[in-house]
Amino acid sequence: MLSFEQTRSRPAINFLPTAAVFHLIFPVLNQQTLGRPAEFSGVGLHSGNRVNMKILPAPPNSGIRFRRVDLDDKPEIEARVENVAETNRSTTLARGNVKVHTVEHVLAALAGYGIDNAVIELDSNEPPIGDGSSREFCKTIQAAGIVPQVEKRETYAPSEPIELESGDTVMTLFPDENFKITCTSADKHGRFTQFFSVEITPKTWEQELSHARTFCFFEEIEQLIKNNLIKGGGLENAIVIRDDAVLTTEPLRYPEEFVRHKMLDIVGDLSLVGRPIRGHLIAVKPGHATNCEFAKLIVEQMKKPLRAARVFGPPPEPKSEDKRNAALEQLQQSAELDTEQVMQILPHRYPFLLVDGVQRMEGNKITAFKNVTINEPYFQGHFPGHPIMPGVLQLEAIAQAAGILMLRQVENVGQIAYFIAAEEVKWRKPVLPGDVLIIEVELTKVRGKLGKARGVCKVGDDIVSEAEIAFMLRPELE
Repeated sequence: MLSFEQTRSRPAINFLPTAAVFHLIFPVLNQQTLGRPAEFSGVGLHSGNRVNMKILPAPPNSGIRFRRVDLDDKPEIEARVENVAETNRSTTLARGNVKVHTVEHVLAALAGYGIDNAVIELDSNEPPIGDGSSREFCKTIQAAGIVPQVEKRETYAPSEPIELESGDTVMTLFPDENFKITCTSADKHGRFTQFFSVEITPKTWEQELSHARTFCFFEEIEQLIKNNLIKGGGLENAIVIRDDAVLTTEPLRYPEEFVRHKMLDIVGDLSLVGRPIRGHLIAVKPGHATNCEFAKLIVEQMKKPLRAARVFGPPPEPKSEDKRNAALEQLQQSAELDTEQVMQILPHRYPFLLVDGVQRMEGNKITAFKNVTINEPYFQGHFPGHPIMPGVLQLEAIAQAAGILMLRQVENVGQIAYFIAAEEVKWRKPVLPGDVLIIEVELTKVRGKLGKARGVCKVGDDIVSEAEIAFMLRPELE
């Protein structure tokens, strides 16, 4: 056990020869990927599972994605903030039932070195924790080499300051020519308050942040264990603070190692924006939940269309393309859609548009509705004198709701969800004129443009039909 004062003055450890780091010195103008596959093995911090990880080169404009090679069809999850599912002590990404936990340290290593495109293959549900920092990932990446690509890199500078205040946490991003983080951290009792500020470049990332290890307070350990976390945790991959003592297998690597690790987490979490940021971030008491919420605010501003101010005369009627863009923006930002917005998103029209609106969307789930009126054209023949909504149209409503949920992913904009299969279909009760059909859908599996979903249709509290469906996304115009 070392007292805090005994551990304060150790310098950061450098592991790269200067001659091998040309890219650390000069600005990165083009996209980058790895020169060859990189491999690293270990245990997951929270799962405790043994895991083998490979980081593979990827083509330009493909971004960063995780691939679970231990599962059927090797499903992939894009490293985008839209895919964040959990933020309890780490950042978890999910698509359908497929999850990858504790992604922030490896994402920070890729973002810190300016790597835009890579595939991270895992044979378990969590990258290896290494020593609790990004040091081992950095060694792995440097051994593989970093190579430029032809396509130019697109960065993002905020058009105006972005602010977030949540409890004790305050985060503000100001426009800037480069990416800089100024951070203050402390626990809820104000202990071990630390401050650090640095402009993030590949060189400063490696020297000033990448070695900072994760940490927790001793009194938190029991609760973490009860929550089924830190199964792979130990002093070899985490620092434990007990009263005024620091429990660690080695002296602190930086005088401000705790706040620097918070900044490491910020670099990883904000990489989920999908583009390098040019701005000065000032953060007080950040955490994974607020980091990801802040990333969503950046994406929200990024997607706002630029509207020219009109001084004379009334604004013209929006073009159909403008309406569609507004509806897609609403889809990204809101959990509700009205009928007009649904019609801008789905290509279906009368008599085959079977979703009138969306009540809520959360993660991989959507709740939509269809008002069933006596004016529905199918009631003329199904059946005369005894009108009943056909069950196959309820299946189509499930498919359309699933399509809306898939289109919430930015990369799927401009696609149509084609209904290709149905299993475990059950029709339980008739749907009659005057009923409001509630359509509840959960995505259970996503593989590229193919998806599976579980859908349930209800009238009131009664289930009227249910099914497991499969669908394929294809471009609207071939």
